[in-house]
Amino acid sequence: MNILLDSCTFLWLVTDSNELSDTARRLFVDPDNDVYLSVASVWEIIVKHNLGKLPLPEPPHEFIKSNRIRHRIESLPLDEAAVLHLSRLPEYHKDPFDRIIICQAIAASLTILTPDSQITRYPVRTEW
Repeated sequence: MNILLDSCTFLWLVTDSNELSDTARRLFVDPDNDVYLSVASVWEIIVKHNLGKLPLPEPPHEFIKSNRIRHRIESLPLDEAAVLHLSRLPEYHKDPFDRIIICQAIAASLTILTPDSQITRYPVRTEW
């Protein structure tokens, strides 16, 4: 399975948070799964940190990259094919970062690992 992490899921995984579901933990550690973090999530984490809404133990550019590498999470770039899905996406969800990862998941046939029930309204595979 190819998994795309929601931003909160990435943060909870790398900090070993109790917020994670058993399914999320199992899917993340399964060596048969490829796990990705969108550059849109990287952007969201940095924005929230800079606004003072997301404290991190080190600067975001260090925290994100070192944890992504440590946990064998691949970076997922944003491309035009994914962004073009925005024009066909219903307005169920207002968060622009979540809308982009939804588009990326659709374009690349990825499963989003997320607790966000709004995302499940879209034609995309999710797990939690």
